[in-house]
Amino acid sequence: MTLKRSFPPVVDEQVRLLILGSLPGNVSLAHSQYYAHPQNAFWRLISEVVGGDLRALDYAQRLQALLGHGVGLWDVVAEAQRQGSLDSNIVDHADNDLVGLIDSLPRLTTIGFNGGTAARLGLKTLKERAEKYRIVLLPSSSPAHTMAYEKKLAQWVNLKIKD
Repeated sequence: MTLKRSFPPVVDEQVRLLILGSLPGNVSLAHSQYYAHPQNAFWRLISEVVGGDLRALDYAQRLQALLGHGVGLWDVVAEAQRQGSLDSNIVDHADNDLVGLIDSLPRLTTIGFNGGTAARLGLKTLKERAEKYRIVLLPSSSPAHTMAYEKKLAQWVNLKIKD
């Protein structure tokens, strides 16, 4: 087993929507980028949510565009032992300080969990704190979650922030 660590959160004080994944996969870790695997649908899905094609931008510009739309990113798991990239292989995990992060985001209204593992672990960490926010449980953007893109998108559009 290999110890894997999450990236720092991508947030600022304007974040209204926080998307929480589980733990970056091997391709993302190798590139030091959230959702770097070319078959991961995250950037395609979030482009639909924010109304602009983020895939055409380089990585740093993608993150700036997300923040410009009030969207932040982080992972539920701080570090864990995991062989490969599958969430089902996560063992001996330590949680990120989700409570500390959400408490630092004054405009946060919505938390989206990207996949079942993120939701299960994240909701356990947030406990009653989650009641203060609109919680959206999302099908994983990972290629390992074999749901048709259109079905994923139908649920991801629920993240749209109403002004």
